[in-house]
Amino acid sequence: MLLPFTETGEVDWRGFTAHLQRTAAAGLIPAVNMDTGYVNLLDETTQLAVLERTQTALGGRPFAAGAFVADGPGDALNLDGYGSAAARIEKHGGTPVIFPSYGLTSLPNEKLIDAYRQLGRMCDRFYAFELGAMFAPFGKIYSLEVYRELVNIQSCIGAKHSSLSRELEWQRLKLRDQVRPEFRVLTGNDLGIDMVMYGSDYLLGLSTFAPDLFGRRDRYWRDGDSRFFALNDVLQYLGFLAFREPVPAYKHSAAMFLKLRGWIDCDEPHPNCPRRPESDRELLAGIWKQLEALA
Repeated sequence: MLLPFTETGEVDWRGFTAHLQRTAAAGLIPAVNMDTGYVNLLDETTQLAVLERTQTALGGRPFAAGAFVADGPGDALNLDGYGSAAARIEKHGGTPVIFPSYGLTSLPNEKLIDAYRQLGRMCDRFYAFELGAMFAPFGKIYSLEVYRELVNIQSCIGAKHSSLSRELEWQRLKLRDQVRPEFRVLTGNDLGIDMVMYGSDYLLGLSTFAPDLFGRRDRYWRDGDSRFFALNDVLQYLGFLAFREPVPAYKHSAAMFLKLRGWIDCDEPHPNCPRRPESDRELLAGIWKQLEALA
């Protein structure tokens, strides 16, 4: 879920609520306070407001949310901070996604696994999160040995994998199928959104551009409808444009695309988010025209 902003730098709560309900209506489970929602740039008051508004807008329907702990290079793991963040999410009816931090990802493997086990005792259930450094400097992609241990934590029901590497994700799918088939591998590969064809589910920033079309794509795949491929191809074209370097600027691309569709009033990103050039607007309009033809 993109968190939209106004021209004055305030959160566009009306636009956020409408997009949240639109996403759920499309058959997707919304994920808030994630990278697409600028969670690492929000204060705790705003993070809490996102949870409160999400709970109200969805009326008991499921959602996930990032459990984020702000820290810096060299800081120790703040396990209590993670526990508090996860508890707030569960209190509002969501499932925590354990967002990486410097303190968490700097741990040696044995201590890292132990930290996740402790988190597993703090939550009824949660998602882990492997985040490539191209998205955030505190991200980390774990070894397969660490991933195997995550899969074996019963309260860990899945893990988002954002390496942008099909090969690494295929390895995780193979391990999942061998060890715990019900475990969800949530692809975060916005440059390879066809990973659903190999057994991944998804938690994609790209899906916030067009939750209606992602929902349609998913139904095509479920039903064996060959229209899946044409729609997936154009959505992937959108992903290639939006997720080029600098990757974090995709959030500005998302705002531009949602405004183009008439879904939000302003396409300003968070003030601290990298921006795309004005020339992207014409490219995005061309992609939307192609998507409309497939709708």
